[in-house]
Amino acid sequence: MGLLKEGGRFIQGSIGRFLFPPVCAGCQAAVERSHALCADCWKGLSFIERPYCEVLGLPFSYDLGKGFLSAEAIADPPPFARLRAAVIYRDLAARLVGSLKYNDRTDLVPLMAAWMSRAGGELLADADVVVPVPLHAGRLWRRRFNQSAELARRIASASGIAYAPRALLRIKQTRAQVGLGPAERRLNVRGAFKVAPERTAEIAGRRVLLIDDVFTTGATVSSATRALKRAGAREVDVLAFARVAAGA
Repeated sequence: MGLLKEGGRFIQGSIGRFLFPPVCAGCQAAVERSHALCADCWKGLSFIERPYCEVLGLPFSYDLGKGFLSAEAIADPPPFARLRAAVIYRDLAARLVGSLKYNDRTDLVPLMAAWMSRAGGELLADADVVVPVPLHAGRLWRRRFNQSAELARRIASASGIAYAPRALLRIKQTRAQVGLGPAERRLNVRGAFKVAPERTAEIAGRRVLLIDDVFTTGATVSSATRALKRAGAREVDVLAFARVAAGA
């Protein structure tokens, strides 16, 4: 019976690969396995590797020594402890984010979440609970899903960390952040988040890993971090798929 079941899975998988052969997540060219990129698209990604700022995850052009902080982190310390991101937000990375967010490309989640888990290994090792940056109920209804929640669910499941998708609420209908300056972004998301009173136990005293798709100025995750800390979070780290480069 076991052999029959295994054989059935093999046949089903073979037929599935024949009917729906794996394609590149970036350009749809044929590739050898699912959730992968072709060689040309791979070259279009800028993965963030050390050396980088220990707080903001900004890559440095050369190694300045362990624990060195960027000028941005020193001049304007964020409320969260550490930020990590997998790639620089440009070219293919920007297209992947847009495809997931606006074109319902949830098939990209396994690939993007795996890169995030690799980039945020030290954050995952310290985390007690994973929380996604939420959408306002109205925007969630129009979009049908929250891309940050899809990434967070996958990351939490793969790492075995508790997942609290309803702990943090977006209580303010904000404008889209695209096109706003740093000061406008901060004002736009001020007071936009709170922890649901009945969910405080999921946050209080715990180290939270906050998940978002893109880090730009940090206004959104900073506002969310403050809400989590008001609810008693011991510390908050942030993990994003992509972040803008310094000076962008």
